[in-house]
Amino acid sequence: MKSKLLAVIWLLVGLAGAAQAQSQIIDDTTKALFSPKTTLQLFENDVLEGRYLLQRIDTSINNMQNERFWYQDTAYFQHLGNVGTASKPILFRVPNKIGARLGKNVFDRYAYDPRRINYYDTRSPYSHIYYVQGQRGEQIFEATHARNITPRWNAGVAYQIISGNRQIGPGLTNRDGILSSQAVKAFTHYRSEDEKYHLFANFTHLNHEQIEFGGIIDEEANRFLFQQATTNLNQASTRELRNNYHLLHMYKLAGENLKLFHSFDWGSQNNIFQDDAIPRQANEERTPVFYPRVLSGLNRTDDRSAYREMENVAGVTGNNKISFYKAYAKFRNSKLDYRVLSTVDQSSTAELYKEESNSLNQLFVGGEFRLMYKQALLSFDGEFQMTNDYKVGATAKLGPLQGHVSRILRSPSLVEQRLISNHFDWINYFNNSVTDRLEATFASKLGERQFVRLTGHFNHIKRHIYFDTLAVPAQYADNQQVFGVELQHHIRFGKMHFENFIAYTNTSEAPVIRIPEWLFDSKLYFEGALFRRALIGQFGVQVYTPTSYMADAYMPVTQQFHLQNGFTIEPYPIADVFITADIKSLNVFLKMSNIASDLTAPGYFTTPYYPGMRTSFVFGIKWMFFD
Repeated sequence: MKSKLLAVIWLLVGLAGAAQAQSQIIDDTTKALFSPKTTLQLFENDVLEGRYLLQRIDTSINNMQNERFWYQDTAYFQHLGNVGTASKPILFRVPNKIGARLGKNVFDRYAYDPRRINYYDTRSPYSHIYYVQGQRGEQIFEATHARNITPRWNAGVAYQIISGNRQIGPGLTNRDGILSSQAVKAFTHYRSEDEKYHLFANFTHLNHEQIEFGGIIDEEANRFLFQQATTNLNQASTRELRNNYHLLHMYKLAGENLKLFHSFDWGSQNNIFQDDAIPRQANEERTPVFYPRVLSGLNRTDDRSAYREMENVAGVTGNNKISFYKAYAKFRNSKLDYRVLSTVDQSSTAELYKEESNSLNQLFVGGEFRLMYKQALLSFDGEFQMTNDYKVGATAKLGPLQGHVSRILRSPSLVEQRLISNHFDWINYFNNSVTDRLEATFASKLGERQFVRLTGHFNHIKRHIYFDTLAVPAQYADNQQVFGVELQHHIRFGKMHFENFIAYTNTSEAPVIRIPEWLFDSKLYFEGALFRRALIGQFGVQVYTPTSYMADAYMPVTQQFHLQNGFTIEPYPIADVFITADIKSLNVFLKMSNIASDLTAPGYFTTPYYPGMRTSFVFGIKWMFFD
């Protein structure tokens, strides 16, 4: 895998370099005509809301070395200790989607989001190569190409690879892969000559395969001999395949005052969990290890689910200097199929497949209304599923102050309601859960050298649905409260920068929601120009640590993080030393990650029984071509 990837990279670099050498367009003063100033990007939602904001592409080196920024979601995540592994947000997030949904989201941050694709408007073909390589096999690669076919029609394609090597288990070698992920996006934007019609369309694909070890066994969790530790699973894997076709087009009936729009999405998500050697104890009952039970007479598992969703949205929208409105109707058709390898009963070894299917048709109506005047804003939004789920919200903003209140009532996901497997079988009739959130934010510059963002939030959750200590869905009968404060601060002393993010979360009134009480992330670095501004660089150190907490465990069969009460994730400062540089169209970084691995402790855990990465030298490049 690695040798093929390196061959692809050098081929792309060679072709790009040859093209740049042979076809670079210069003017009479030998200055390049094409640059980041002539390669612009935009997002479909901005155009829908009347903001045709053509933005310069991101050429910044800030956070380039930070692992959180290598993926499609840059929030703080709990994962299984390696790049590309199953993950969930650490800090509390209010659920957003209502109505039918699958409920398997642990690989979301590695997939392209069809509704957040950045489209281009370029005066010349634009390409970039992005590559990250770590000493312990962590690897990220993305190649993107976009060009205008006509002045009003642009198209592009991107290809992404994520891979990682095994860090735990006996017989460990540097070439044992734990992860292989490939993602594709193809996209196009067209606008008519009179600017009345816009069309955005894209196709996204994800093929994500993860070897499942189930973590290290409990007896060796405190020895930190991860390279030799015995793992719970030896021949298990998860594979997720996603495909999505997305279309949004709009037509101006009365300029920006009245536009018609329609969006169409058709997506699929196929999940396969396989274990060719179910571990068992050496007793007469052959009791399974790691899994709570085995429901067939087989010694292997082959669980498959296929989810399909088609969604059509049609509506009207408009805006002027002081207001914005949107109203729409949405129709969603979803279908979930299960296909599970099984037997007639546990005494039989004759293989058969259990199959089950369920489909839903749902209708929604929704809208949004905003009033704006100078630095003041008042906004209301809502979406209602007929006779069932709904979400409503209101936002008020005045200068640096902003307040937001929301309520979401939603039904359980399809997986929370029904699942069949070789290890689980449930049918649940949960009530809808309710999440209320009150949030206040202050964000402003303080003089010329400081920026501060302070957010306080209070969340009230009724009938919360979660996965319990047995890794099965449950509904919490009592109400729960989560409240906290988040502080983002950046101060500059000449060329020295000090950035901090601090999150405090109180879950004393939320027994089944596990979040570290404190989370700290600090970065101290020098930034300046060298060699007559031919190079802009950063040099610094970044330290991240959450305080101790009972983090959720992970069950690969269901792809769910679930409650556990026997393993505490201890605080462990992860310190990275880095150098980044911007050299014209080339961005590069060098980083020594987790430099304290062998100094403060022999190791740490990111998820119960899943150790984090040890010290690793990592380098990365982003090479941009503008012709």
